[in-house]
Amino acid sequence: GEAETPVDMETISLDPEAEDVDLNHFRIGKIEGFEVLRKVKTLCLRQNLIKRIENLEQLQSLRELDLYDNQIRKIENLEALGELEVLDISFNVLRQIEGLDLLTQLKKLFLVNNKIGKIENLSNLQQLQMLELGSNRIRAIENIDTLTNLDSLFLGKNKITKLQNLDALTNLSVLSIQSNRLTKIEGLQSLVNLRELYLSHNGIEVIEGLENNNKLTMLDIAANRIKKIENISHLTELQEFWVSAQKNWDVA
Repeated sequence: GEAETPVDMETISLDPEAEDVDLNHFRIGKIEGFEVLRKVKTLCLRQNLIKRIENLEQLQSLRELDLYDNQIRKIENLEALGELEVLDISFNVLRQIEGLDLLTQLKKLFLVNNKIGKIENLSNLQQLQMLELGSNRIRAIENIDTLTNLDSLFLGKNKITKLQNLDALTNLSVLSIQSNRLTKIEGLQSLVNLRELYLSHNGIEVIEGLENNNKLTMLDIAANRIKKIENISHLTELQEFWVSAQKNWDVA
């Protein structure tokens, strides 16, 4: 269909007293004129036509910024938002994780469905509790050693071949690496607080490597190459177990 025409920002009325501003699907083409929002804490700009992050320097009270489903190519110009706790730039065209060094209060970061090829430049985000990087082009789990407060890590639909570099994430309770290129369950020995593990749609052949993960309540290993159910008898807190039936099924 025809490309949407951006709206004239002068036609949008902004309340200077507002703390929560929702401009979802307003056809906004450029972030401008928002400096009047001196009290804003939550700003939602979902499903617009924004190509660049800019002109947000005055919004220093901002806690949540939602830029989901726009046309943004680069993470930039966020340095002044030091109190930001939630940032969502999912469904854009980002190729790199950058420009986040000064967002040290960030607790949730959503970068789903972009074109990101590498996990990098996150070392300063030590308060981060949730990291969502699903549907990108990531090939390796790396550069997350400093994220020791991380509770949930989502890496589904990437190109990851190995479970590795997770030892520092001892507080992790949810790990999702569905639809990747894993062939082995490994590298989880330090994740003693893990409660939910999602490994479906990979190439895993054997259930193993879960000796220290006895707090698991959910284990999803459906759509793999597993032919035998084994090495899970110690998972006494398990409430949900997802596995695909195979021919010549063997239960041990």
